[in-house]
Amino acid sequence: MGELLPLLLQGAWVTVQITVFGSLLAILTAILAALGRMSPIAPLRWLSTGYIELFRGTSLLVQLFWLFFVLPLPPFNLEMTPYSVAILGLGLHIGAYGAEVMRGAIASVAKGQYEAAIALNMSPATRFRRVILPQALLCAIPPGTNLLIELLKNTSLVSLITLSDLTFRARQLDQATFQTLEIFALSLVLYFILAQAIAFLMRRIERRLSHGRIRGGLA
Repeated sequence: MGELLPLLLQGAWVTVQITVFGSLLAILTAILAALGRMSPIAPLRWLSTGYIELFRGTSLLVQLFWLFFVLPLPPFNLEMTPYSVAILGLGLHIGAYGAEVMRGAIASVAKGQYEAAIALNMSPATRFRRVILPQALLCAIPPGTNLLIELLKNTSLVSLITLSDLTFRARQLDQATFQTLEIFALSLVLYFILAQAIAFLMRRIERRLSHGRIRGGLA
């Protein structure tokens, strides 16, 4: 058991990195795509809708294979490292689901909040950044937490594009030692710990945003 854990932790560290950067990309993409879906500019709506439907309607594994195996071929000639493919693929895939969550969250902000911000002569960018987005994020956190945990679990697929994540290390050790029960029990525990860390962090963020909203309401 002692000799298994260090290698599994190496894989877990790669998994953590992919999860963090993939989550940041997913959050950014979700916000931009949600705004695109709600835009009065038709081409932006079409582009955002096309992105969302494409990445929601196709398999993540196929998307990763496309990014890793197909894009380097003519006529694309675009080659990326497995690390970059993992972050891009996971971020875009989960971001497509997150876009619909964010769109619903933005739409749920009370109309009076928009009217009050306009009455204070806020610019559209300031209005969105200081009034709409914080309230929308608060509404989006519970379903968004599920999506981030889903992203973490989906990192297991990146082992199929030769990235040495936790699942890759587990399979490698299993083939070398045949200690299947111990290896995958440890892997299960590590994934569970990482998922709980995401849930804990998102609860802290939700609590902080809630307190800020309460203080703003009292003010």
